[in-house]
Amino acid sequence: MSAITYRRLQPSFSVNTLSALCTTLALGAWLPNAHGQSGVLEEIRVTATLRADHAEQRSVTVFTPQLIAARSAQHLEDLLSAAPNVNSASGASRGRFFQIRGIGERSQFVEPINASVATILDGIDLTGLGGAATTWDIEQIEILRGPQGTLMGANALAGLINFNAVPSDREGLRVRAGIENNAGYRLGLAAGTRFSETISARVAAEQYASNGAIDNQWLDRDDTNDRDELTVRAGVTWQQGNTRVDVNWHRFDIDNGYDAFSLDNTRTTLSDQPGTDALDTDAFRLRWQRSGEVNLQAQVSAAKSDTDYGYDEDWAYVGIEPALEYSSYDRYVRERDMTSLELRADADYAQWRWVAGLYARNEEESLTRQYTYLAADFNSQLDIETIALFGQVDVPITETVAAFVGGRWENRETEYRDNANVATATSNDLWSGRLGVEWNPDTDNQIYVAVSRGVRDGGPNSNLLATLPSLPNELSVDLVDLGNFAEESLLNTELGWRWENAQRSARSSLTLFWMERRDQQVKQSLTRARPDGSTLFVDYTDNAASGQNKGIEWQVNWLIASSLEIDTTLGYLRARFDDYLTASGQDLSGAEQPQAPEWMGSIGVTWQPTASWQAGLEWTAMDSYLFSDRHQTQSPSRQLVNGHLAWQWRDWQVSLWGRNLLDEDYFVRGFGSFGNDPRKGYVTEPYFQYGEPRTYGVTLEYRQ
Repeated sequence: MSAITYRRLQPSFSVNTLSALCTTLALGAWLPNAHGQSGVLEEIRVTATLRADHAEQRSVTVFTPQLIAARSAQHLEDLLSAAPNVNSASGASRGRFFQIRGIGERSQFVEPINASVATILDGIDLTGLGGAATTWDIEQIEILRGPQGTLMGANALAGLINFNAVPSDREGLRVRAGIENNAGYRLGLAAGTRFSETISARVAAEQYASNGAIDNQWLDRDDTNDRDELTVRAGVTWQQGNTRVDVNWHRFDIDNGYDAFSLDNTRTTLSDQPGTDALDTDAFRLRWQRSGEVNLQAQVSAAKSDTDYGYDEDWAYVGIEPALEYSSYDRYVRERDMTSLELRADADYAQWRWVAGLYARNEEESLTRQYTYLAADFNSQLDIETIALFGQVDVPITETVAAFVGGRWENRETEYRDNANVATATSNDLWSGRLGVEWNPDTDNQIYVAVSRGVRDGGPNSNLLATLPSLPNELSVDLVDLGNFAEESLLNTELGWRWENAQRSARSSLTLFWMERRDQQVKQSLTRARPDGSTLFVDYTDNAASGQNKGIEWQVNWLIASSLEIDTTLGYLRARFDDYLTASGQDLSGAEQPQAPEWMGSIGVTWQPTASWQAGLEWTAMDSYLFSDRHQTQSPSRQLVNGHLAWQWRDWQVSLWGRNLLDEDYFVRGFGSFGNDPRKGYVTEPYFQYGEPRTYGVTLEYRQ
């Protein structure tokens, strides 16, 4: 993780004494070897914003290749503990549902999702495809907290996660091989070359595999929760003068198993039909850029994704309790096609800075659900047409103070239909924006105050609507009003302060935020008993009246000496419902929101005594949090220790690494509103999906 680059304006006074004191007391994140032996912290340029300097007006965390290597991170889920107030939910082979400041989805089944956290790869919108968040040949990962509607509209109510692959004009060869416990291995290759003065190309590929650290006792197998992940990237760059063209292709072939829940709440399962969590994605972009008095950019993007997600609903085998048992399998096969076009222009005029653009997107998603208790497969089709106008203007007020205002208007045309006779069509105009002031009192400090508005579209509860005809009349009448849910809006007020000392060996980034949510969308579930004693689940989305999410994010990097760095993060979050009465009549006003730990943080030390040796040790911690607002089952607080030891000789490097070295048990998904064990008469009890156990390995890498 690292801080962002920001402008240096003329000083008016100094606050270095207070800044230095705060840096000494702060806690922040781990960034191994970002400085080499220079004694100066590396500066990172954030690219996810409309302009690079717009990152100064936000709370941002950047994951660098150094952090990725130190944790031997294969997927984004291996890194999130280094970002304050960022979390993920699993219920799959990976933590593929992300929450920022307590806001974000926790699962997806039948219902279409209006995402709260956007996921972008090289400008390609891959929101909702968390399995594609692999890290091979990634230059950096940027997490922008708070509404990012000006950038991505209604998909970024809570924030945005941006992946930048290594550019196609980056020359060199990289080969990596590694083994780890749990039958894990990885093989990776990345190569870039220049064919002429104007044309460069790069290709990268990695295969990763692991048995998933689950034993299926009934099938006598240790690979029912395995990971089989192939990442391929290729690109060509043409650059001549002030014009540049990039063509990039990304392929993800994820064929993971999913067998994570045990009736006994252990890492030993009893399922006779292990699930799957597969993703097949091809993503493409063509970007044209021309620099000049007015900088111009155009990008065409396309992504085709097929997902296959299924699980053994009873988590057991036939015969476990013949008098009470049931046996069912639930499978969701989705096909999603997305194409988009973005046109953008920006320029500086007499210290005024402006950017404006046009965005258009077409998305088509089809779903086939195959479920034991359905007489026939369920099929649905979702089509979304989006067109948007966006922009921002930065206006100098004095030599050290500037104001900014930005906004985005978008129109969404949505059509939904399925074979359960549910058909809806909506057209919504949505707006989001931000305004604020930034102040640079001297060359070492920058302070900003910003107010931003985010929005998330509403829609139909198709699964609930399709279920109503099968329910008793008195129940269906009570639930008909839940057939649709309204859009949600969020108003975020943010105060940020960034400081860097004159020697560029220490920096601090502190953010205070207050978010007011209106018509807050919350996930609910109906549970009804079937005649055989099993439970029917019907998920739907409801609107809570309001909610508040407020807190602090602090990140500090301190290079004590050229060979020793201490980096830390600290996040505090208080997320509560203001006024919320559920459909079942439960009053949750003042209750905690789910997936929102009150505090989390990390502290790490990296020591590089010589150019050949490096060692690092990191401690991360997270408070307990509720898995859902439908029950009180919690993820206990956790403290994890990571470490690495690396030795380099010429172009070769050997690394020993470990995550969760103390082998602490923690959970990444939990349920508590039903019983699923026929041996206990289906008594209601909590069930948990375990997080990663102690994982360690050795990696050999060659770079030229």
